[in-house]
Amino acid sequence: MSANPSSAFRRESALDRSLAGLGRAMATLADAVPATRPNPAAGLADDGPASPDDRRLSGALMRVNHVGEVCAQALYEGQAATTSDPALARQFRQAAVEEGDHLAWTRQRLDELGARPSLLNPLWYAGAFALGMLAGRAGDRVSLGFMAETERQVEEHLAGHMDRLPADDRRSRLIVDQMKEDEVRHAEDAMRLGGAELPLPVRLAMRMAARVMTGTAHYL
Repeated sequence: MSANPSSAFRRESALDRSLAGLGRAMATLADAVPATRPNPAAGLADDGPASPDDRRLSGALMRVNHVGEVCAQALYEGQAATTSDPALARQFRQAAVEEGDHLAWTRQRLDELGARPSLLNPLWYAGAFALGMLAGRAGDRVSLGFMAETERQVEEHLAGHMDRLPADDRRSRLIVDQMKEDEVRHAEDAMRLGGAELPLPVRLAMRMAARVMTGTAHYL
């Protein structure tokens, strides 16, 4: 019997958290994260895009968006794992639940378009998880600021996709529009909870990394 039962309990709790995090990672990569809200395009007939080239473009753009949601799950998991504030950990995981809706919606749309998810999703997940842990270990204000800046950049990225998606791809456009609305709210929530504005070099580095990811995911 352990000489310190409370210490053993803490170790078991840490193990439980690690196993739960591993389960969430596997669910993300297996596209087994269920949506908690109806698909914004539910009930709308899939009558576009009509052009094969436009359909390929929509598929590529939605693949990029799906990768973004894989990364969001990993980022929030890493941040939740490294904060010492249980309330903040719950906040990160609640945001991950809403991002899980996006993950499910974009995967469904990929299937409808006859497109596949990125072949590099395990790599994207691992990299984003490491970034989330790095941000979390820098302190809660920095972690929240990282969340806010990430969501702002994603919102800009989604706005660009709204400009590029074919006009007759109404289902994709409805999904992206709802995603954009959610990202704005997540950024506002992060700053309201005390997020710090990140230095310009960090914001620029984040933009450069995002461009590499989105450019690669467009094709792979």
